[in-house]
Amino acid sequence: MSQSTFLNRQALFLRPDPSRVVVRPFKPATEPRDLNPTDKTRANHIVDRVLALDPEVADSMLKDILENFEGRHRNLLTTFENRAGEMEEALIPHVEFTKVQRQLVGAYFLHEYSFEASALFNPSIVVHPDQSGVQEGSRRFILSLRAVGEGHVSSLTFRTGLIAADGSVEIEPTARLASTPTVHTRISDPLGEPVELSFSAQQHISERVIFPITPAQSNGIEDARFVAFEDGGKRTFYATYTAYSGKAIRSELLETDDFISFRMTPLHGSAARNKGMGLFPRKIGDRYAMIGRQDNENLYLIYSDDLYTWDGGQMIMGPKFSWEFVQMGNCGSPIELDEGWLLLTHGVGPVRKYAIGAALLDKNDPSRVVARSREPLVRPEPSEREGYVPNVVYTCGAMRHNDQIVLPYAVCDTFSNFSTIRIADLLRTLDG
Repeated sequence: MSQSTFLNRQALFLRPDPSRVVVRPFKPATEPRDLNPTDKTRANHIVDRVLALDPEVADSMLKDILENFEGRHRNLLTTFENRAGEMEEALIPHVEFTKVQRQLVGAYFLHEYSFEASALFNPSIVVHPDQSGVQEGSRRFILSLRAVGEGHVSSLTFRTGLIAADGSVEIEPTARLASTPTVHTRISDPLGEPVELSFSAQQHISERVIFPITPAQSNGIEDARFVAFEDGGKRTFYATYTAYSGKAIRSELLETDDFISFRMTPLHGSAARNKGMGLFPRKIGDRYAMIGRQDNENLYLIYSDDLYTWDGGQMIMGPKFSWEFVQMGNCGSPIELDEGWLLLTHGVGPVRKYAIGAALLDKNDPSRVVARSREPLVRPEPSEREGYVPNVVYTCGAMRHNDQIVLPYAVCDTFSNFSTIRIADLLRTLDG
């Protein structure tokens, strides 16, 4: 079955928008290492210059800043005040500040960051926790996306949309503003303690951006694989993702009940040292289960008793067909079907061409591969080969809707698109 008959490609493209910005802390360049403790730093010099301003000039400057930026961000004066509070080390050597001076200092140590200026890709999709007002046969969903801006720093952003009964997909308009969360945890432990953060419930979900918070995440929160996890009648949304410091990676877990309050926790154990872990949507035999890639090449089934420690694992699948000879990986959490667990995979072939395939795992014993793709389900089309990373299609998770799989996928690490696939057609393409 050819892709043209197999896939229903939607005329829906999610492209990066450089006009979407957040404010981030700005830090002057590193000071000389031989700086004496009594010497003033560059930050001190900036504060000196602000304090030297005539009060009327300072007041006029602050009004001008607000006029220039107020329509681009919420609660700017509060943001300036909070940033000044973080700069106490630079403020201590100085005299007492007026309110205007503190707010100006805060403004000088912030900058706008266009968080999706370069790319909007590697999507993952889950059912929305709020289905009120949705017509029968349709379903509201939440889409997570990896956004990349200046310096190739990755953050996590969201969209909401609707899948109609016929499988057509709509994405709601994006909020004009974007905001980062309030962090409720002191960031100090290099070993990685859980981090609590939250947004305002009044913010549209597309306004919420989770930017790197800890040193381990400083260069990116990458490739979140969301899953709606059911346990004893309670639904929790989990996402495994890669924290990248610029030098090292580690697997971490994001959890939320409502997409307003979140908890981020590092994963531990020998099986949590690589990328691309995908959590099953329920326990298997009273244990948590993951599909992961521990050796950069093969897929493993891993179990855990506590969700946060993952050791060992059983290799269940490796490169077999030419389009996956270089390596395999999972493309999100397994999807439960009557026939078994549907696992979307990616394979890397010649000229580093990425394609998306699938496998069917036994429902009671997911270490047993029942069938798998001899040919890719999705491969880069001629119109989908150009971008930041050519010849790549990739997804971090699909969702079942009635008799179809709704598959959001990224093109060339640049933008994202959607396809739908009828489950019966998909299963017919898999070989035992």
